[in-house]
Amino acid sequence: MAKRDYYDVLGIPKTASADEIKKAYRSLAKKYHPDVSKEKDAEAKFKEVQEAYDVLNDQNKKAQYDRYGHAGTQGDPFGGFGGGGFGGGFGGFDDIISQFFGGGSRQQKRTSNVGEDIQIRMTIDFMEAVLGTTKQVSVDITEDCHHCHGSGAESSKDVHTCTRCHGTGYVNVDQRTMFGTMRSQQVCPTCQGNGQTIDNKCHVCSGNGRTQSKKSVDVKIPAGVDNEMTLRVPGYGHGGRKGGESGDLYITFRVKPHKIFKRRGSDIILDVPITFTQAALGDKIDIPTIHGDVELNIPAGIQTGTQLRLKNKGTNDARTGKTGDQHVIINVETPKNLSSEEKKLFEQLSKLDSKRKKSGWDKFKSFFSA
Repeated sequence: MAKRDYYDVLGIPKTASADEIKKAYRSLAKKYHPDVSKEKDAEAKFKEVQEAYDVLNDQNKKAQYDRYGHAGTQGDPFGGFGGGGFGGGFGGFDDIISQFFGGGSRQQKRTSNVGEDIQIRMTIDFMEAVLGTTKQVSVDITEDCHHCHGSGAESSKDVHTCTRCHGTGYVNVDQRTMFGTMRSQQVCPTCQGNGQTIDNKCHVCSGNGRTQSKKSVDVKIPAGVDNEMTLRVPGYGHGGRKGGESGDLYITFRVKPHKIFKRRGSDIILDVPITFTQAALGDKIDIPTIHGDVELNIPAGIQTGTQLRLKNKGTNDARTGKTGDQHVIINVETPKNLSSEEKKLFEQLSKLDSKRKKSGWDKFKSFFSA
């Protein structure tokens, strides 16, 4: 199967900026990550997204791709998904997974001080979702130790530049192969990639440089939130390293069903029962909405299944901000357990209605005699 255009994979135009490319990638990587996605072929889609980002995020690769298409990306025999490729400073498929869903390679931790994101699920009531609400959320986070400020040392005097890698965190290793001597970089075994060694470890974090704590925030949930929608709360993920920005908190919602209201996008659906009398003569009745009761005019002669609209009585569209409507579906109920007086009245009505019934029945039979 031919490869899809990388711009189509990320859903962006060819004029997209580097920030737009990165934003599209982050969104799709979270969506299709095999550990959280329920979509079919999520892993294959995740790899496709990662491959597209690997090319479009690298200026040289992007230029080659824009000029020659997929053929322009084949020049590097170690590119793509093999040999620890991915470009842009990433260390391979596992590192990409870790970047968005916890963990992370030593290289990532050294090159990016931004804290990792946190993802949680929250169940809210129907009315909370359609009207909006505020919820207090507590999350367990890791952040820089308040004593050593992330260094892992008891004091600044206990921190020294690694004498083996000279602070780079990596060492060069020569290996003999059938093609000759190959040189590669590996994490420094002395400092474990940190570029520093410590004499005395911090007594608070035991040299880890990070501690665990709880962080609480009042989250304003906008009106119109629906099932599987995700809300981003900036800065309430894990703390950044050595003064770096904190990650973000992502809340994915599950909305409990309501006893009488149903929802279709931003519209609210309500089934309303009325009597034969109300259907025949018409009436004015109070209809419940998510915003309170509203008087509704029932026209005479209304039929079961008829929909009446209450404009702007729905919920907000969480993306556009527009307000939906409430649709009232009329259900004419057939009375049961008639009293003797009610039965007499219906018998009288039946006699008065005999001509209409006969003409209606004749019209119905005519469909089969044609």
